[in-house]
Amino acid sequence: MSTVMATPSYIKYESVPGYFLQDLNSTHDTTFDFMTTNFGLINRTYTSSSISTEVGTPEIQTQWERFARQVWQLNEESDYGVEYKVLFIGRHGEGYHNTAESYYGTPAWNCYYSQLDGNGAITWADAQLTPKGITQAQAVNAFWAKEITEQNIPTPQKFYTSPLSRCCATAALTFTGLTLPASQPFIPEVKELLREWISGHTCDRRSNMSYIAANYPTFTFEEGFQEVDPLWNATYVETRSAQDERSRSVLDDIFMNDPSTYISITTHSGEAASMLSVLGHRPFSLSTGAVIPILVRAETVAGRPPIRTWQPWTVISTCATAPPPPPTPTTDEVKGNGDWMMRIQ
Repeated sequence: MSTVMATPSYIKYESVPGYFLQDLNSTHDTTFDFMTTNFGLINRTYTSSSISTEVGTPEIQTQWERFARQVWQLNEESDYGVEYKVLFIGRHGEGYHNTAESYYGTPAWNCYYSQLDGNGAITWADAQLTPKGITQAQAVNAFWAKEITEQNIPTPQKFYTSPLSRCCATAALTFTGLTLPASQPFIPEVKELLREWISGHTCDRRSNMSYIAANYPTFTFEEGFQEVDPLWNATYVETRSAQDERSRSVLDDIFMNDPSTYISITTHSGEAASMLSVLGHRPFSLSTGAVIPILVRAETVAGRPPIRTWQPWTVISTCATAPPPPPTPTTDEVKGNGDWMMRIQ
């Protein structure tokens, strides 16, 4: 019996510019507010603007409806092996690890305090959201509700999230309670590789699968998800090139197996930056709670992928002794506010 060998292929990604303000070099990530700019969607006409989505439907009115028609037409007219997807890549709300780094200072945080689980007042291992982080996610929820009502924005057909607690909480707060199509409910899938840049920082170590399942019982897990974190290592740190390969791998998984056109991804600042790089988008940093939509053209190309070199993980650099910390508030002060990091900044 002869064996039929599969033809090798790979996915070539391209961020399609000209649709969102975040695509433009003139848009500054430090001052941009996606919630005052319709997610950054540029107010413009398209070749498909005068064509309704169905026979008998009224003329398309909102910018998002026009954009949705444009995406539909791009997919209808695309060559074999080419598809267009819209990714809503969101960063988690502020976590206690963010406030801890601000409190101790980045040098002291990186070389010592980040390797601890906490300081007795708060815990930042697999950090939870601060009250500010919760408020940020709730604000995005309200913004989505407004966009659904006023813009008839196409809502995500599939939801993915990092396994770290701050992302699971952000995803739940952002999408729970929204008016979503019955066929596309908010049932996110937890994907291992959507996590932050992995280092010896305890905020990069995820909780056990059973903990995630107990706290987010409606979430699902990708096939093969393990009970204990298989990637975190207290001694080693992931290189940026290795992270890009990880990002490409999870994007390949999504694009090869998910037919959805509109996809939500809740992740981290470093991982969002890595994904943007893989997708060919210009650098655009996300503040805590921010979301960036990207129109992606993905082409399945026959043959083997271009050779990409990446560096293996390296040994993390830590301090021999603890740097002196800033003054720590008293227990009464901590109890009085519940978030001393935010209060002393």
